[in-house]
Amino acid sequence: MSRLKLAIEQIVFARNYTLGLLDQTKPDDWFRIPPGSVSHIGWQVGHIAFAEYRLALWRIRGPQAQDDALLTPEFMRLFGANSVPEANSAFPADDLRCVLTRVHEQVLRELPGLTDAELDQPVPHPHPFAKTKLLALLWCAHHEMLHAGQIGLLRRHLGYTPLW
Repeated sequence: MSRLKLAIEQIVFARNYTLGLLDQTKPDDWFRIPPGSVSHIGWQVGHIAFAEYRLALWRIRGPQAQDDALLTPEFMRLFGANSVPEANSAFPADDLRCVLTRVHEQVLRELPGLTDAELDQPVPHPHPFAKTKLLALLWCAHHEMLHAGQIGLLRRHLGYTPLW
């Protein structure tokens, strides 16, 4: 199996795991911050979409004019690096799911065009865990699983049973 195919499979696996959690969570619960928590599911979803864009598109091929159709500047402000979850999101659960899907579909359209040699190139925007394009893609999958774990914990604090 090629390194690119493995990276794409890892990204798809992480997304399917996240969607399994989201599909078993009422959208009305996405913006509840459980007592003692500092986040909510809606923020996690928005942040996953932002991070997938940054790791699997922006750091791979740089920003493109059409990227504004994927994520608005307001979305990036609310869910980007160093953002803080807000109890009342400007983006309802359905809108967050649409952005999550739109970014993921764009990633799956663009990544198959990468060559093996490109995977070893440094990312145009440095990242502590992703020095090369391949590492950016692998970190994309790992990062999503990290946040899927947070979604799982938030679900538990909201009274949901665990899912595997």
